[in-house]
Order: sequence, then C-alpha cells, then structure tokens
Amino acid sequence: MQIGMIGLGRMGGNMVRRLMEGGHECVVWDLNPAAVQGLAGEGAIGAATLADLVARLAPPRAVWIMVPAGPPTEGMVRSVGELLAAGDAVIDGGNSHFKDDVRRARELAARQVHYVDAGTSGGVWGRERGYCLMIGGDRDIVQRLDPIWKTLAPGRGDIPATPGRPAERGGTAELGYLHCGPAGAGHFVKMVHNGIEYGLMQAYAEGLDVLRGATSEELPAEHRFAFDLAEITEVWRRGSVISSWLLDLTASALAESPELQEYSGFVQDSGEGRWTVETAIEEAVPAPVLSASLFARFRSRRTQSFADKVLSAMRHKFGGHREPPKAG
Repeated sequence: MQIGMIGLGRMGGNMVRRLMEGGHECVVWDLNPAAVQGLAGEGAIGAATLADLVARLAPPRAVWIMVPAGPPTEGMVRSVGELLAAGDAVIDGGNSHFKDDVRRARELAARQVHYVDAGTSGGVWGRERGYCLMIGGDRDIVQRLDPIWKTLAPGRGDIPATPGRPAERGGTAELGYLHCGPAGAGHFVKMVHNGIEYGLMQAYAEGLDVLRGATSEELPAEHRFAFDLAEITEVWRRGSVISSWLLDLTASALAESPELQEYSGFVQDSGEGRWTVETAIEEAVPAPVLSASLFARFRSRRTQSFADKVLSAMRHKFGGHREPPKAG
C-alpha cells in the first residue's frame, strides 16, 4: 500500500522503516531536508514540499502526520487538508486532544476528506517491537487502511491468549491495534493510556525511593538496609505480579547507572496526563492516583528526589525523552 508520512523524527522515521520493511511504498516529507534525504537513501520517496508529497500519491491518498501535538499538528492538518481531494484521508498519529479530533473531522468532512486519529504507543522501540494503535474514525476508512495498521502493529507474537476471552470473538485487538470508535475515540483511549502510564511510573519511582531511603540515619540501626536496586528490579522482572515493560526499562537504567546520576529528576509532562485528569473532572470520576502522579511531575520542577530521577530514566528509555539542559 502507498502512504505519505509527514514528520520524520524518532517515531515517524522508524514507522516509515517498519512500513517499508512490510512492503509498503512511503512518500516522505519533513521540515528538515536531511531527514528526507536520509530516508530516501533507505528506499522511501522523498518529497520537496507538501504539495509534492500529495502529487506523488495515487488517489485515494492517505497522509500520516507525525508532528508535535498542538499548533504544529493543527497547522499541518489544515495545510494538508487543503491539498487533498474527496476520498483522501488524513491520519494524525501524534498525541492530539480528542476534542480537537472531533472538530477537525467535522471540518475536513466538508471537503469530503476523511480524518483518522491513531493513538500510537511504542516509543523508540516501535520499529522492533511494533506499535500499539488505538484508532478513531469512520469504520469504512479505518478498514481501508487495515494493511497499514497490520504492518505497524506488533501482531500476536508470543503473548498467550487471555484466559476466558472467547476464541470466536476475533477482531484485531490481539494483533495490537483496535478501531475504538468514531473520530476522537482513538486519542481518547490513548489519553487514558498515558494517564495510567503516569500512575504506573510514579508507583515504581516512589517504591524504589522508599527502598533507597532504608539507609537513612534517622532510622534505628537495626532497621536500616542497604538495598541493591538494580538487583531488586531484576528479581521483580521474573515471576512478580508487578513485572512489566516499564519495570524492564527501569532495571536496565539502574544496571547502567545505579544512582542515575546523569538525570536531574526534572520530569516533564506531554499533555495527556493533564487531559486525563481534566476529563475525569468533567465526568465526575474520581482519579486520585492519576491526579497525584501528574502533580508529582509539577513538583519535580521545583525540587527533585531519587524517585524523580527514576521517572526521568524511564521516560528516556521508552520514548527517548530528554530533560531540559541544566541551568548555569
């Protein structure tokens, strides 16, 4: 299948590579010409401009936008939408707010251009592991793009079937992608996914900080312990009920740097955690863990703890996120 990709950063570039490895033809464009040239050297078709990218695609076109959420995505959806024709599709694979998706879908529908929101999880490991995809949009267009989802997704792999799940249920969830509903539904599910991610990360970080604090001189001598956090996270990876990929990445970070000294613990948030809490308020749904994990990130920008360093390390490991440069 042919697809255009706009935005060739950490995720966009690797998504193009995975798609090409799956036999798809990718036409690519980025504000950075070097990124375009690099992927063209790997087999993609480089475009000089947005108009050139659209011209190189055969109708009905599909253009995937993988740029930062907010104004960059807003402007790009508008610019691409003006170049497309009836029956074409725009896919936003970033972390847009679901309410923006609903509006954009309505605006593009006036031009008979389809809008699909694809919540994408996989970070810098997606090319190797595949990307978990949470998709919103009209069912017909989502089904038309199925070869793209199937290639990007992890597939069944070696994950066993869920006990109790009826075999006849079928569907694509077991392959790592799911049509969640109309426009906005995909990013709604991804928003909550990232809110949960905040909570999980915070729990690991706080627990490891408690273990590290067991050497405190404020404790009675007989209650002090010098724990090896790298070894503890390693043993938790094996048979523990709290094992996860996030724990795997934490164990890796601690094995490389037991004190995580290269991290300041200044923990950023990318928006989805805030939106999850705001949505919980709108729905009158109590979400104390998700709220606390978000506020902990705000606090980390004033004073930092070892727990904050653990959060920074996890973010760097799974998404390539880097802390702001240290002042001074």
